[in-house]
Amino acid sequence: MKSRMFACLVVFLLLPVIPGGVLLPEAHAQGVITETVKRRNLVIDLGDGLKTDAQLTLPIMGDGPFPGVLLIHGSGNTDMDEYLPPSVTGSNEPTRLFLQIAEYLSERGFAVLRYNKRGVGPNGAILDMNVWGNITIQDLVQDAEKALEVLRQQPEVDSSKISLIGHSEGTMIAPRIAVKDPEIANIVLMGACAQNLHEVVYFQIVDRTVTYAEDTLDTDHDGLLSLQEVEASLNYKNVNLCPLPPLALIQNITGEWGWCPGFDTNKDGYWDIKNELKPLVIAQFDVYTSSDPESPYYWLLLQSHIALNDTALDIIGNVSASVLILQGEGDTQTPVEQAFLLEQRLTEIEHVDHTLITYPGLGHTFYPADGWSQPLGPMQDKVLADLFAWLESPARTVRNLEEQIQADAIIVEGLQRQLTDQTNDLDASNALIDDLQSSLSTHVTLTYIALIIAAIAMIGTILTLRKRITSEPK
Repeated sequence: MKSRMFACLVVFLLLPVIPGGVLLPEAHAQGVITETVKRRNLVIDLGDGLKTDAQLTLPIMGDGPFPGVLLIHGSGNTDMDEYLPPSVTGSNEPTRLFLQIAEYLSERGFAVLRYNKRGVGPNGAILDMNVWGNITIQDLVQDAEKALEVLRQQPEVDSSKISLIGHSEGTMIAPRIAVKDPEIANIVLMGACAQNLHEVVYFQIVDRTVTYAEDTLDTDHDGLLSLQEVEASLNYKNVNLCPLPPLALIQNITGEWGWCPGFDTNKDGYWDIKNELKPLVIAQFDVYTSSDPESPYYWLLLQSHIALNDTALDIIGNVSASVLILQGEGDTQTPVEQAFLLEQRLTEIEHVDHTLITYPGLGHTFYPADGWSQPLGPMQDKVLADLFAWLESPARTVRNLEEQIQADAIIVEGLQRQLTDQTNDLDASNALIDDLQSSLSTHVTLTYIALIIAAIAMIGTILTLRKRITSEPK
């Protein structure tokens, strides 16, 4: 008995345990599928001898065709994963926002393509400074269009069900492509930029800095920042991710805190938000947005944005594709008001299929924001779930609802014409019946007259014969 119990115990210990408490033999355990997506590395030819790496993720089961998704990244030296280092994620781990989206959607039946920005390699490393330094918004639109061509060429992709997902700067690119390409079924704008990048950068450099100083640092709200108020902000969570990191303002060299050189210009011990801080950040904005090619701060990409005659807000009304806008209400890079502007425009023109979803407390990467502190951690699951649910919705299978309505109207018009023709035929038939009835009535009348005449004639004949009979000699 003991030996039998021992044998059973040995067998039990040798069996691998899987979630749910189910025991499987070793041979079966080795066949458990642990991967849920498959990957295909690609190279996209951007033209002029320039190429970039890309990757397509697919469901591991099935051959498709699967609905296709193209991810269009935000600003900066961004790779296909939208890699962000731990220094800005607010944790000890990097964030790979696009890799997260790609795998989530591919696990659920989508083919997703993402690609490195031109001149950029893994983890955002700049591979070609000349290429990177000469990028324009027109280049970025063209590159996205090239990537779209590659996505459509993949045999597993249903080219009639293509969606574009743009994040941050990508929300300025996706609508431009969709306007030119009416075959695009859906566009998704995440962390949207409605206005020109000039206005967005002004908000980032000037407006949010001044507002942060007034609302958070200036605890007594007297319009002046003291050394003590700035020193107190050293204890804020993720303070280095705030618009005014304290160690950029104050220093402790002699054992006491003092202003860094260039601050407190009137030497009164305070930093006047309106008269000292705001002029300084406006000057920084002017330098950063300089249109002088000789300036060391000249940025061709920014200047190409500023030179645009239209914005996403101008373009969105001409997009026939279904539109989803996802926005963190705690976003301090592209504020929620940008999403509201796009939603108002779509409502104004009565766009047939658009949705806005905002998330209280989430920031630019849809990670929890802590007030003005903006960690750029991974996207929250509920946002990914909303994205998938919207893309999967049956309403998305209609590429252009307005065209469908017009088609239905044509059908109705045709039926109305048929009904009119049938009514006209019925009227003609009724007229014919009336004519027949009239003819029949006339025929009956004439028949009666003929019968009467015949009867009179017969009576006349009988009377004549009777007269002859009575007049003949007997």
